[in-house]
Amino acid sequence: MKPIIFCDFDGTITETDNIVSLMTHFVPEQSEKIAKAMMAQTISFKEGITAMFDLLSTNQKDDIIQYLKETTVIREGFSEFVRYAQEHDIPFYIVSGGVDFFIQPLLERFGPFSGIYCNSADFSGEQITVVYPHSCDEHCAKFPTQSCGCCKPTVMREMAQHDQFKIVIGDSISDFEAAKQADLVLAREQLIDRCKDLHIPYKPFNTFYDCLETVKELIEA
Repeated sequence: MKPIIFCDFDGTITETDNIVSLMTHFVPEQSEKIAKAMMAQTISFKEGITAMFDLLSTNQKDDIIQYLKETTVIREGFSEFVRYAQEHDIPFYIVSGGVDFFIQPLLERFGPFSGIYCNSADFSGEQITVVYPHSCDEHCAKFPTQSCGCCKPTVMREMAQHDQFKIVIGDSISDFEAAKQADLVLAREQLIDRCKDLHIPYKPFNTFYDCLETVKELIEA
């Protein structure tokens, strides 16, 4: 068995969703309406993220990074999980609907990773503009609308070989389509319900120690 891991960031590697946290802190009233529409899936993930970051001034960049560095809690066992993957040459990709300017500083001390795929931020204007470099391919259910933002299934198709056992680790809406491509999902919160509904093989987890035990069982059996 040749495992390959695709892991979400917000709410998965971190204890809470960083985008929700920073929006609640900086623009609570405006962002709440957008968040509710995203959860109800009346607007796409991409539309919601674009609208949320458009509420933030580019002058707030340093304040946002500092706020997240001070408040973000990395889920227990993540460092050990990354080290195990490195020691056993297991490809480990971070694939996130979040934005590079805060993801990369928060992950820097844990790497290197096989790759970090996420959205980018443009600070050339007055408001923060989100750029989406990892769009849907023609096999994505959201093609041609390109509404995924950072399209996790497309990244998986690009990175995984046919003989690799695809493990997806995630928690919510942005992981739903990726879960359909996985051989096994390590799931939390909303993703557990979606896996149950679609009969996708999954195991629930609370910490990355749980994830570590599952991966060990797979490759050491």
